Amino acid sequence: RVRQVFIVCGKTDLRRGIDGLAAIVQEQFELDPYNRALYLFCGTRKDRFKALYWDGDGFLLLYKRLENGRLQWPTNQNAVRKLNLKQLNRLLSGWSLDATIHKIRPPRQISLTTKR
Repeated sequence: RVRQVFIVCGKTDLRRGIDGLAAIVQEQFELDPYNRALYLFCGTRKDRFKALYWDGDGFLLLYKRLENGRLQWPTNQNAVRKLNLKQLNRLLSGWSLDATIHKIRPPRQISLTTKR
């Protein structure tokens, strides 16, 4: 079971394998790659990403290439962000993590009744 999801912002060299990505998690961000968290990495092209996950007895390395569209990957290099499930779904659906949604309020109704 995935306990947490982290996105490594900016560009990562996707030629790296399990050991290289685990080293980034551990050395650059001082996180534990063995903590059953899902770590997401993106390269220069935003139509593909890798995910690293420790399942208890070994690492899983996932690679996905989108056929249509691009990911709205955060560009602040050398940063890692913790994502909730809603943010993960937004990211994988092509939406930005930082988009704000404003609630539209209906205009005030003007009373047309006159006082007597």
